[in-house]
Amino acid sequence: MGFVTQLAYVSKGGGEGSVKVEDCPKECARRCSQAHGMKACLFFCNLCCEKCLCVPSGTYGNKEECPCYENWKTREGTPKCP
Repeated sequence: MGFVTQLAYVSKGGGEGSVKVEDCPKECARRCSQAHGMKACLFFCNLCCEKCLCVPSGTYGNKEECPCYENWKTREGTPKCP
């Protein structure tokens, strides 16, 4: 699956289930547009989006909009989703 790089895309915001799986690449391109580790950000964002069907608005923070996205943790207890 290729990543769409439409960085000008504006999110509508919304809770879990507000994104369709086919929209995850463009939502994650928006979310990760300012990340220093773009490749890792896109990988984990797409993983989280496909599970939670939600990507928080903005390029950082706002995770409370998507509880699944916010609460998914690594084994070490750090956030899995960017």
